[in-house]
Amino acid sequence: MTEHASDSTAERVIVLDVVGLQPDHVTSESMPHLSELFDDGATTGLVPPFPAVTIPAQTTLSTGRSPATHGDVSNAEYDRKTDTVELWGRDSGDRRRIWELQSDCELTTGALFFQHLYGTSADVAVTPKPIEDENNGLIEMNCWTNPDDFYDELREEYGHFPLHNYWGPAANAESSTWILSAAREATERYDPDMLWVYLPHLDYTGQSHGPNSDEFEAALSEVDELVGEYIDALRKTDRWSETAVVVVSEYGFHEVSTPVFPNRALRDAGLLQTQDAEGGAIPDLAASAAFAVADHQVAHVYCDHDAVERAREALEDRPGIERILDGDDQAAYGIDHENAGELVLLADADAWFAYYWWHEDETEAMPPYADSVDIHEKPGYDPCELFLGESGFVSTDPTKVCGSHGRVDSETTPVFGVGGPAAPSLSLDGDIDMRQVAPTILDLLGVRDDVAMEFEGASILAPTNELGPADD
Repeated sequence: MTEHASDSTAERVIVLDVVGLQPDHVTSESMPHLSELFDDGATTGLVPPFPAVTIPAQTTLSTGRSPATHGDVSNAEYDRKTDTVELWGRDSGDRRRIWELQSDCELTTGALFFQHLYGTSADVAVTPKPIEDENNGLIEMNCWTNPDDFYDELREEYGHFPLHNYWGPAANAESSTWILSAAREATERYDPDMLWVYLPHLDYTGQSHGPNSDEFEAALSEVDELVGEYIDALRKTDRWSETAVVVVSEYGFHEVSTPVFPNRALRDAGLLQTQDAEGGAIPDLAASAAFAVADHQVAHVYCDHDAVERAREALEDRPGIERILDGDDQAAYGIDHENAGELVLLADADAWFAYYWWHEDETEAMPPYADSVDIHEKPGYDPCELFLGESGFVSTDPTKVCGSHGRVDSETTPVFGVGGPAAPSLSLDGDIDMRQVAPTILDLLGVRDDVAMEFEGASILAPTNELGPADD
């Protein structure tokens, strides 16, 4: 059993972001290594922000602030000035993350494979940055790292990062294996006081097979074995006795069977316009009065001022749409920010939003990138990229998708847990808010009072766990 320190702070905190993991997954039968780490008790639910998708969750985890404050309200961002949609590729802007606090205290920090790491000031960082041609074709695999030569050293030892196992039809545990190898090397070479590590492959299985599948159960065992091996490596380090391990997740999965197509409805209503392109058609966002950026179980609908009600009429009462959020509703859901769409769609629990604007019999209206992995051109998230295609490289059959996320429901609450020899004795009887994670980690390290970051949630180690602005 793990022994916990009761009064002292940790000198090192390792944060593992195991996407798709929920509290009821962490049992001695399904995940014995994590169960032992937490001593069968120090885990609870972690309430994510709305929407429960990657970038809003990651930014909330690392800043302790809500999407309405930090502005990451979706995985994609629509620039109203340029009429372009950027999925994943934008930078972090002026958002200061918890691994960028070295100027406030003497900690060394690291972050591996979180979004928006290019240029981060973290002492150790790794994130994919493949070398591409002008058509976004892969020329050579590469990663951006800090220090600069860290990827060269990782590649020499473990080969190139397996990008094809990180996303696409071949996505599997090999990506998490490589990332944890990088985490071991980061620990051995640079020994950061705080290291954040993103582990992705449970996410792929949740989407492709669903959270109640045999494949998902097998993936839980896989990730537990991998994490167990990494924890064993940490146990062999000189600093294990002063280490706390925090495990978080960003969301859990709903079983889904209903793809919903808001852009079809907007195009049928004459609001979404397309233009001819080589090999098909693409949306003409500048000419469109309204269009939807699909993002799992949420879709942001961007509208011209005089088209909002027409867009609402085109979308209301569509099967699979539970609710259409406008100004007051968006404030209630915590996404009242200029980056949000004029309307935001929330899917039913068994539904998700596909970006498609063409109908099944309109092959001439399909874009040239529909059956390829293309995170640059597609104006919305496409989980069909996880499946091999019927004619092209990836599938265009949205009925294959079995799991999705984005709603904030009690049955899909992700996990929060603290273990390791330097973890405090905790009684985690109720769910905590994701905004509490960042100040809690600083409290674990004993540097909360030294850090000039404002949080919207209080540390769970503070005298009161009530939400509210932390004292600075």
